[in-house]
Amino acid sequence: MIPAPRNDGHPYQNPALPVDERVTDLLSRMTLEEKAGQLFHTMLPLHDDGRPVEAGDETAMIPTDTSGLIGSKLLSHFNLLGGTGPRQMAEWHNAVQELAAATRLGIPVTVSTDPRHSFTTNIGASFSSGAFSAWPEPTGLAAVRDPELVHRFADIARREYLAVGLRVALHPQIDLATEPRWARQSGTFGSDATLTSELVQAYIRGFQGETLGSDSVATMVKHFPGGGPQKDGEDPHFPHGKEQIYPGGLRDLHLEPFRAAIAAGASQMMPYYGQPVGTDWEEVGFGFNKGVITGLLRERLGFDGIVCADWGLLTDAVIFGEPHGARAWGVEHLTLAERAAKALDAGADQFGGEACPEVVVGLVRSGRISEERVDASVRRLLREKFVLGLFDQPYVDPDLAEEIVGADEFRAAGEAAQRRSLTVLVNRDATLPVVRPRPKLYVEGVDAQAAAAYGDLTDTPADADLALLRLHTPYEHRDNKFESMFHTGRLDFTEEELKPVLAVLDAVPTVVLLHLERPAVIPEIAERAAAVVADYGASDAALLDVVFGHAAPEGRLPYELPRSMAAVAASPSDVPNSTQDPVFPYGTGLSL
Repeated sequence: MIPAPRNDGHPYQNPALPVDERVTDLLSRMTLEEKAGQLFHTMLPLHDDGRPVEAGDETAMIPTDTSGLIGSKLLSHFNLLGGTGPRQMAEWHNAVQELAAATRLGIPVTVSTDPRHSFTTNIGASFSSGAFSAWPEPTGLAAVRDPELVHRFADIARREYLAVGLRVALHPQIDLATEPRWARQSGTFGSDATLTSELVQAYIRGFQGETLGSDSVATMVKHFPGGGPQKDGEDPHFPHGKEQIYPGGLRDLHLEPFRAAIAAGASQMMPYYGQPVGTDWEEVGFGFNKGVITGLLRERLGFDGIVCADWGLLTDAVIFGEPHGARAWGVEHLTLAERAAKALDAGADQFGGEACPEVVVGLVRSGRISEERVDASVRRLLREKFVLGLFDQPYVDPDLAEEIVGADEFRAAGEAAQRRSLTVLVNRDATLPVVRPRPKLYVEGVDAQAAAAYGDLTDTPADADLALLRLHTPYEHRDNKFESMFHTGRLDFTEEELKPVLAVLDAVPTVVLLHLERPAVIPEIAERAAAVVADYGASDAALLDVVFGHAAPEGRLPYELPRSMAAVAASPSDVPNSTQDPVFPYGTGLSL
C-alpha cells in the first residue's frame, strides 16, 4: 500500500494554494541548516534488494549514510547510483521518502539519474539500460535525424523514470562533438549545432511536457556553455583535461543548442568543469565563473531555472580506492569555504556530488554570504519540488513500476530505434543485404547463438562464405581506475591490433560492425572490408537484422571519421568536422 503524503495542516502542504505561496510559507519556516541542506545534491547507492545503504555497510558501491544525509545533514536532492529491478528501485525510493517525511518539515526527496537507457556504463556519466528499454546512445538518435523519434524516446524514458521515482534527468548532454578524441561524445547529438538545437527541444518536451508539472521529469541540461572543445581531447574530470580552448573562434556556435534548450523550457542547467583559456572569460572552471553563469546564462540568455554545479567541485574524494582532488580548476588554491562562496557568488544554486551544508552555514554565520542569497537558490529548488508534485505525492507504486519499466511496447520502440540508427558506410558489390540463404559464417565479437539463426558457423575464415567482425573505437588505456572508464586518446588501431583484422578481411568477404563510441580512424579497414556498418549502441540482433535485410538502416554519421591521428591533432577543437580529408564526411550513410 502506498503511504499517504505527510500533512500537518501547514499552508505549504495545501495543494490548493498557488505554488509561489507554498514556497514562501515553507521558506519562512526553515532554519539556516535546513536551507543549506537544499544546496547539495549528492550520490546515493542502493542495495540490490532495494534497501537504502546505511553507515558501516561495507558491501555498498560507495560508503553512504542515507539516514544521516537526510535526517542530520538535511539533504533532499540525490543522484541515484546503480539500481536493479524496477520493484527494488521503487521500494528504495519509498523508503528514502519515508526518511524525509520524518524530518521536521517533511521536505520530500528529489531523485536524479544519469542516462540509463543505452549500452554504456560509466559511473561518472551513465548506466546501461538493465531493466529499462534499450535505445541507441544520443549520437544514434542524431544519426536518424528525426525529432519525432527523439520525442518518443524521451516520453518513454519519462514514463519509466516516473514509475521508479526518478524526477530529474541529468541530461540531455548537448555539447558539440567537435574534438574527436573527447571521451563524452556518445552522450551528444553529434557535431552539428543546428541539428542538436532541433533535437534538444524534442528531448526536453518529451521529458518535461510543454510545461513542467506533476507528470514531468525535469531536465538538467549540460554542460554549459558547451563541453567538447577540450585541449587535446582530454576530459576535465581530471586535471590534465581541465583546459577548454577555442582556437577556431567558434565559442558562440557552442552556445546555440543551449539557446534552444532554454526556449524549450529547460528546468535546470549544469555548468561544465572546464577552465576556459585564451578568452575574455575569467580562467576558472565554469562552476565558479560569474561571467558565464550570471553574465551569460542568467542575464544574456535569460535563464531563471536551477543551476547545479557539476559533481565534485569542492572536496577531494576517493574513487575506487584512489585519491582524486576536487575539480576546482583555476581555484585550487582556495579553501573549501572560499570555493563554495565563489560558486555562490558566480550564481550557482546547488553543488553536485557534495554533502557539506555546514560550509554554507559557516559562510552565512561569518557574514561572507548573506542568508538572502541562500534564500534565492532555495526558493528555486523548492519551487521545482512543488511543481513536480513531490509534496502532494512523493511515493510510487512498486507493482506499477514492474508493469511500466521495460514494457514490451517500450522495448520494441527502443529496438526499432537501434535498427534505424545503424549507418552503412561501405557496401562493395552489394554485399548488403545478405540474401544468400544460410551462408557459412565466421564471426568475431558477435554472439554465436544470435548469428547461428542466420547461417552456419565455421571455425576459420577460410571455410566461410562471409565473416562478421564486431569492432569498437580504439582508445588509450589509463591506469587510474576511474579515468579508465573515460575512453580517450587515440582513435586509430595499432599495427598489432590491425593485423588480425586485416587478415580476416583479406581471407573472406567481411562485414565490419563498428561501434562508434567516438569517431574511429579506419582507413585501412574501409579500403578492404566488403561492408562497414556503424552503430552507436545496438544489440547483435539489431545489427544482424540489418545485415540480412530484415530491417532498414537509416543512419547518417553525426560527425566525420578522420583519416589519421595527425589530421585530428591538426584540427581546431572547437570547429566541427574540420579534419583534413576525412575517410567519411559528416552525414555519410548509404541506403539498402
